[in-house]
Amino acid sequence: MLSASARLLRLVSLLVDRPSWTCAELAQRTAVTERTVRRDIAKLRELGYAVESDPGPWGGYHLRAGSRVPPLILDDEEALAVAVGLREAALSGALGGDQAALSALLKLRQVLPRRIADRLGEMDAAFVHTPRPEEPQITSGMLLELAAACRRGERARLSYRDWQGRTTVRDVDPYRLVHTGRRWYFVARDVAQGQWRTFRADRVDRLQPAGLPVELVDPPDPALLVSRSVATGPYALYATIRLPVPMGRALRLIPSTVGAHRPDGPDATIVEVGGPDADGLARYLIGLATPLRVLSPEPVRQALLRLTRELYEDNE
Repeated sequence: MLSASARLLRLVSLLVDRPSWTCAELAQRTAVTERTVRRDIAKLRELGYAVESDPGPWGGYHLRAGSRVPPLILDDEEALAVAVGLREAALSGALGGDQAALSALLKLRQVLPRRIADRLGEMDAAFVHTPRPEEPQITSGMLLELAAACRRGERARLSYRDWQGRTTVRDVDPYRLVHTGRRWYFVARDVAQGQWRTFRADRVDRLQPAGLPVELVDPPDPALLVSRSVATGPYALYATIRLPVPMGRALRLIPSTVGAHRPDGPDATIVEVGGPDADGLARYLIGLATPLRVLSPEPVRQALLRLTRELYEDNE
């Protein structure tokens, strides 16, 4: 005979599977008496399940939408399907809320039975995620590992490859994961340098928990930190420009993922943007189709003047 807890879970699964069950049918499926079924139904109602009963000899029990969400019961195949769906949503951004999908997947994998978690791991190893153009590859396993480190709140040892392919090992205090729409970034405090840093998640080789709990003091805005980091590196050349528009308008002209902004009074904004060379930066700036002034460096200012003259002469 099933234990009381297992019997309640079985009852919920049956009620979800079919619109209505008679008391006798439920008693047969759970191998108990009808009296026990009625007690179990009463217990489910106490737990928040909106179980209604239909009167009469042909009546039965059925679920309706309750006033609060009860625990969700999934069988093995359903749990695996939900985990795979959340994995793909987190990697592809198909649902827009990548963080929500990743958080839900992390919670689900923490409570999955070992047999289902092992199957999901096997599928992770077999699946290949096709990225968008120029988007780096990253596995859901690494995303979950980084997310778990952020939730644990303890120091970890990070093995990381920089943009030149050099590998470093450092101690970090994990904080948040940020998705920019193209890439995932891991925000953590570099213990040795005492600074908040952003790390591209696809360049993380390994993250090993150190078992030392840490309390983060005055952590930064992770999205803002990533935006500034993405906008300022690594480029061969940087230009500082002044736009005669307020900060909000400047951010629409040059997104925060492209430039680092700071207000210059209420009606102007200073922006630092990077590019491959002076000509490339000049072409980008003229493509903004808005008045601006190049504050530095001189090669970008001269390249912009030259390109402007050429366009003017071509249209004469």
